[in-house]
Amino acid sequence: MEWINVTGKVGYFKGSVNIGYARISDKTGLIFDAGLDDQTMKKVIKQLESLGAPITHLFISHAHADHYGGAAHLQKKYDVYTYAPVFEEAILRNPMLEPLYLFHGTYPMNEWRNKFIEGKPIRVDEVVSLEGDRVLQIDEIPLQVLSLPGHSYNQYGIIFDGILFASDSYFSVETLEKHNIPFIVNGEATLATLHKLLAIECAGAFPGHGEYEENFKKIVQANIQFHEKILEEITDIIFGNNNKEGMTLDSLVGNACKNRKIEIKSVTSFMLFRTAITAYVTKLILKGRVELIVKDNQLFVSPLA
Repeated sequence: MEWINVTGKVGYFKGSVNIGYARISDKTGLIFDAGLDDQTMKKVIKQLESLGAPITHLFISHAHADHYGGAAHLQKKYDVYTYAPVFEEAILRNPMLEPLYLFHGTYPMNEWRNKFIEGKPIRVDEVVSLEGDRVLQIDEIPLQVLSLPGHSYNQYGIIFDGILFASDSYFSVETLEKHNIPFIVNGEATLATLHKLLAIECAGAFPGHGEYEENFKKIVQANIQFHEKILEEITDIIFGNNNKEGMTLDSLVGNACKNRKIEIKSVTSFMLFRTAITAYVTKLILKGRVELIVKDNQLFVSPLA
């Protein structure tokens, strides 16, 4: 993990998943997200200790294992006061909920319960609940907390010292191209959050996957275009060849992935892509373009207009 100093009070550990740090005061320091596993967090702790940086608080942006997998080790080592968003905190305390919802409520088999899907359970000391945005006080010093849903159910970011800790509200272009269909749970909220980011005033931002940028809104705009392109492709597949009956949801998943030259190689990956593609479908449902119907004992995505 490479330490990137941004302002003197704010920096982040650059890796496959970024981990943020805010030095709130001489005696107070907040880690933002905790990486995938214990080894990742051990590297972060070692570097912060070498910098003489205090470690007192933890903010988990959302309950995906690559963002909280190292939190249990951090809590054991430092007993940090831990914040998490409402609803997401339920998964952090009960991590089996993630494979449980990915597999439609079926009790997950062991091979579906790897560290990339299910982290270790953690304690949450304060559940942060937002209607809109709010200010969180730590040692009487304000941190702005932002609601950034779409990639997960109730993801939050923060702004401190003029820097946006954006988590997975947007991705680097390289990350988008790597996954080709990024994981989301709500198509409508994903795009709304991206447009919200375009209106935020701050000196710069770093995402959960990518690099710090002062001109981060250019990347946010690229994210919007990427999602809109996927939505357009899915719409074309559903409406293709004057298709009036539509197609099964699983056929849509297969066709959407094939269209983007994605080869799904595991059951878990299929469930992740199925969730993301269904999230785009729900946006089309909200727009009155398609509906879900049951025909021949199968779930169909059917065109409306």
